[in-house]
Amino acid sequence: MPLGFLKSAREPKRPVPDAQTPVAEPRPDGAAVLGEVEELGIGMFWATDAEGHLSFLSQRAMVDLGTDSQAMIGKPLTQLFHDVDEEDGGPSQRSLAFKLKARSKLDEQIVAVPNGRGATRWWRLNGRPLSDAAGNFRGYRGSAVDISAQYAYETQVARQSQVDELTGLANRRKLNERLTAMLSAFRVSQRSCALMMLDLDRFKQVNDTMGHPAGDELLKQVAQRLSSIVKDAGEVGRLGGDEFQVLLPDMDDRGTLGELANRIVQSISQPYQINGRRAIIGTSVGIAIAPYDGVETDELTRSADMALYSAKETRGGTFCFFTSELRDAASKTAMLGDRLRDAVDRGELQLAYQPLVDPNTNEVKCFEALLRWHDEDEGDISPSQFIPVAENDDLIIRIGEMALKQACMDALSWPDTIRVAVNVSAKQFIRPGYRKAVAAALQASGLAPGRLELEITESVFVGDLETVDAIFRDLKKLGVRLSLDDFGTGYSSLGYLKHGHFNKIKIDQSFVRGCTENGDTNPAIITAIVALAKALGMETVAEGVEAMDELELVKARGADLVQGYIFSRPITQDQVLAQFSEASSVFRPSGPPRHRAERITIFRKVGLIHEDHYYDVILRNLSKTGARITGLAGVPVGTDVVLDLGHGQLVVSKVVNATENSQGLKFETSLISDGSGGFMTRHRISPYSLAEAGIPLAALGAGAFPLAKWREANKTVPKFVQLELSAPGL
Repeated sequence: MPLGFLKSAREPKRPVPDAQTPVAEPRPDGAAVLGEVEELGIGMFWATDAEGHLSFLSQRAMVDLGTDSQAMIGKPLTQLFHDVDEEDGGPSQRSLAFKLKARSKLDEQIVAVPNGRGATRWWRLNGRPLSDAAGNFRGYRGSAVDISAQYAYETQVARQSQVDELTGLANRRKLNERLTAMLSAFRVSQRSCALMMLDLDRFKQVNDTMGHPAGDELLKQVAQRLSSIVKDAGEVGRLGGDEFQVLLPDMDDRGTLGELANRIVQSISQPYQINGRRAIIGTSVGIAIAPYDGVETDELTRSADMALYSAKETRGGTFCFFTSELRDAASKTAMLGDRLRDAVDRGELQLAYQPLVDPNTNEVKCFEALLRWHDEDEGDISPSQFIPVAENDDLIIRIGEMALKQACMDALSWPDTIRVAVNVSAKQFIRPGYRKAVAAALQASGLAPGRLELEITESVFVGDLETVDAIFRDLKKLGVRLSLDDFGTGYSSLGYLKHGHFNKIKIDQSFVRGCTENGDTNPAIITAIVALAKALGMETVAEGVEAMDELELVKARGADLVQGYIFSRPITQDQVLAQFSEASSVFRPSGPPRHRAERITIFRKVGLIHEDHYYDVILRNLSKTGARITGLAGVPVGTDVVLDLGHGQLVVSKVVNATENSQGLKFETSLISDGSGGFMTRHRISPYSLAEAGIPLAALGAGAFPLAKWREANKTVPKFVQLELSAPGL
């Protein structure tokens, strides 16, 4: 067998014959020449039979691999020579199996060859397919050069250019290349992919208080947690600083993506041990999905960035999906910041007070001070809109100090047994001199320290906890009370309660809303929180109680105080004083007998599809399971319709009640949370489907499902009467 190979290698003027060329007889000194070539280290030689099995391997090649001919001869070449991984820095080339099957030339083909010592060598192959005089394929004849040292160096350089040195994750360059390649390939195969953008909340505080080496160690641990959550579902990378990205192929189910994002938020928010010290951070996540939110790399990345910005604006420590309205919201937020600063300068922000009531006696024990802003042009602006804007800069410091001083002054006019609770932002709390600001407010008002409660969210448990501990101790020395707000929704500070700083735990309203529904696990959570608080000698408050059945449940589970619309909405200082002037500290519960699914009151033009007609309607409120619309008359109960919420969101619905000009719809499939207090469908009409219908491929816009051609072409008589639409802003 070796002799035949040597003969075929000696054809005059054709050291390596072209494909399908008859092979001439070799010169008799071929073996000596090839032996000399091998001894000089210029190359090695190999051959296959017509079935692709290795039929010859020269002596130097066997020495290089640390094996003998019996271990390799007769095996398929593709089992012995492996393709290199392009992602690990290997060259871009057709696979060896593809070329052998096509009987193509092998020119500078790089392969990985495991040797007999458990290591891998890298060879550069050249080879040609040969045929006999009758045109029958005889196999391959070729040469090889060991390039292991050069290949290892070049792949290391290539890998370093694509890998973040600190965390070992893919870097910005590699992520961008992967996303670009994926979008291009997926566009052809009509597949989807999701992009998550993350940055860490209050990472800078860790750097500032614990040092940059601690910050580097924290980033490594974050990378490990992200990789363990995402696993093989996608690729995790670090863009730089405290920014990370997750690329998830073949994912467009927003329910699944929301669950994954929530797991990421919860995992990243768990405590970290760094050089014997404990630190806690958080994260926010923005999500965009191709092709719905973008079909090009830059477009999809911008969409994910906007969603991330929205998540941070909402409250941080949450996730948000991209919608085209976010573009408008970004510019509106910038304008809102300027208006808010002017409003603070003019003293337009006011305080309202919501009672915290003993559910057994209905007596108020405390009032929570809540900020309110009435703008002359915009009307009442929700705190959920302006507080995040204030949090972005030091404006929250001014607002917080103003609220603290005013609340202390107002509470001085109340009975001595009634306390006042004031919310404290994390930025206020960790600011040097906060204790002095609290002491100054107490001194200026003359309010007894024991009547002031500072409501602190779990977001203060970030960064260096030794610093946080010191602030707590300073505040306790003043004699003020401390309340942990929104317990269970933020940074998992359960273990931190044992330090005994807090007098009160407020059970977040997310555990109260819907707690009476069948199968809901929240009652068990409420019971556990109450039991924990009692064991630690703390008071509990159930927030957001609106229905009588919810009141009865939290009362039965042992909550000490109740706060919510069931007793009162926030009222002005004048209304508080009027209540006490009548010598009454009692607030009677009043509300619906049972909890209703949460509904969002909105006025927005949407579409309704029935048979081959498309109607314009006003969406008045929306819940996970249904909606109320106006704008049509003559719609009988039981009618099957499709509600078009825009952005490709079509919801199969049934009319379950109707008046002269409004209808109540029940959804066939419940909506899911969008992470920002709204609702959305799990799935959307794919832009690929729209493209097949003749609509240019593009990201979904905010408008209704594009049925203009359908509307123009329909010839049947509409069954419903389209009314003139009128709603605020339309």
